[in-house]
Amino acid sequence: MEGLREFFESRVGKAVSAGILAVAAVVVFISIRSYFGGSAAAEMARERTFICAQTGKSFEHTLKLGEAIPVKSPYSGQNTGYPAELCYWTKDGRIKKEPTAVLLKTLVGERGPTFCPECGRLVVGHNPRPKAGDAPPPTEAEYQSKKSHRDANP
Repeated sequence: MEGLREFFESRVGKAVSAGILAVAAVVVFISIRSYFGGSAAAEMARERTFICAQTGKSFEHTLKLGEAIPVKSPYSGQNTGYPAELCYWTKDGRIKKEPTAVLLKTLVGERGPTFCPECGRLVVGHNPRPKAGDAPPPTEAEYQSKKSHRDANP
């Protein structure tokens, strides 16, 4: 015990003590940051697919605290990036693996339903990801037909 006391009172011992305290402080800092820091769900919510209203091209963007939408698009260089809805359908009503990014009309001040430019099917806000056996959303023609039928038979 006396040997340890003499060691820690020496110049080398004091340096070792300072090093141990620095490592302990870093460990405590990392522990506190991971405990009180952002959750994985919050991080996933910030990482989103956007679509440029001017060019129609999609891009990935991580929202920063306080950032306003529309965000700056890498394609137009202007604030024309809006959150995209993802369409997982094909023209013939099958589910596809890679989605198509779609800009909802309501986000840019237009009225009426939005249809996917690739498959022509209805896309809504918070568009659900389909599961096997799900019926595809209507095409624009099917939607208009049902709407006309409803309007004719109130």
